[in-house]
Amino acid sequence: MEAAYASRSSAREMVYRKLRHDILHLVLKPGTKMSEQEVSERFQVSRTPVREVFVRLFQDGLVEIYPQRGTYVSLINLAHVDEGRFVREVLEMAVVREICGELTRDDIVHLESNLAQQEVCHENQSYLQMLSLDERFHATLFRIAGQERTWQMVSQLNNDFFRLRVLRLSHHYDWDTIIAQHKAVLQAVKEGNHEVAAQIMQEHLRMVIVERKLLLRDFPEYFAHP
Repeated sequence: MEAAYASRSSAREMVYRKLRHDILHLVLKPGTKMSEQEVSERFQVSRTPVREVFVRLFQDGLVEIYPQRGTYVSLINLAHVDEGRFVREVLEMAVVREICGELTRDDIVHLESNLAQQEVCHENQSYLQMLSLDERFHATLFRIAGQERTWQMVSQLNNDFFRLRVLRLSHHYDWDTIIAQHKAVLQAVKEGNHEVAAQIMQEHLRMVIVERKLLLRDFPEYFAHP
């Protein structure tokens, strides 16, 4: 009995993680209809865990469930994007102020290595790897500040902000600017310049305000309209 439950729980978690990943990375695009039958066949599981996964994704704000109509990947909600950006802006400005002048040599090497890899991704136009490195750069700043759990919390609340960033990076909006701002943040932190570091971080996170206008123009079908 326990083994059977563990197996069902493991299958449910695997399906949840994969579907969540695919929605966040726009493999499953906003507005896509999701079928319990198709998902159960894809993962070779019964429809019961799939139904439970759909409920979890609904709670995450990643799907909408309509009785008699089906389940659909949620459209990107710009109000949620703004909320996520605001939370990150406040916290990340505080984080860079906190760690100014406090980096160890290992911290610097780690962040500079990350930036070097971002440059390679830019050259190769590898947007998924660029996204991963971008996330790790910001996560590292939180780790250095002793705020890893805060980063995890922020990440959980930023699903629509994350999807907008995936869309932005996948269509090469301002990669040069993104990398240049990362470098400038690191330089200011190394020099212990609190206000410059915070200002650059604020400008960095506010890029999305301008870019979303371009994304709305190019991909109107991906966004929820008031």
